[in-house]
Amino acid sequence: MRPESVFVTAPLAYITGASSGIGLALAERFQQAGYRLALVARRAPEITAWAQARGLDSSTCAVYAADVRDVDAITAAGRDCIVRQGLPDVVIANAGISLGMDTAEFNDLDVMRATYETNCLGMAATFQPFVRAFFERRRGTLVGIASVAGVRGLPGHGAYCSSKAAAISYCESLRGECRPFGVKVVTLSPGYVDTPLTRENQYLMPFLMRPEAFAERAFRAIEKGVSHRVIPWQMGVVAVLLRVLPNAWLDRALAGRPRKHRQQKSGG
Repeated sequence: MRPESVFVTAPLAYITGASSGIGLALAERFQQAGYRLALVARRAPEITAWAQARGLDSSTCAVYAADVRDVDAITAAGRDCIVRQGLPDVVIANAGISLGMDTAEFNDLDVMRATYETNCLGMAATFQPFVRAFFERRRGTLVGIASVAGVRGLPGHGAYCSSKAAAISYCESLRGECRPFGVKVVTLSPGYVDTPLTRENQYLMPFLMRPEAFAERAFRAIEKGVSHRVIPWQMGVVAVLLRVLPNAWLDRALAGRPRKHRQQKSGG
């Protein structure tokens, strides 16, 4: 057997938002497990440098430059992956953004649009090129990275919380559509993970995890094909409590809590 034939038969993981944070940690974990990689991000040179530093060549890792907000670009990346590397075994829609917004500020409507285009539409566009092929093969796993923030709305976090709630519901709908074809849909809802998205937060982040710790637990959940997993489990308990907490109690609990930082200037 030629050495390269091992790589041809190795499973393939397709991951968006792979240049840093959770996405990069997932890429490292899947590579450790023997997967070939298809890595997608706006900052493609950073992923290429990472792959070269690890000694990965074109037989084990391919990089695709695309922004998930650009539907044409991200769906083209998926089709290109199928042509170049074959149909993936696992597709992980990880790319996401987290920005504070203030509905009183006109400019922040653009923040909400960008957040929905990235966290919701971008997820669907990531999956789109693979769904029918997965159905025909009757096998495959689609993974949506949501957030425990999708359980209840937090002050100053309206765009992010609502987008992640939408992502959870979308994946739940998709799971029902895929089940008859043997295709799995896994929803992962991280708690607080130490990434560039969270480092500017000005409020308490309980059970903060390193990206590598999240990736390990996420990998196990994906391998098991769970329908929805909150990581870490402690945040899962918090999520259950938040779901049943009466609105009046939630309002009191959040009173005085620092808002999510905004990255827009005030303006009409």
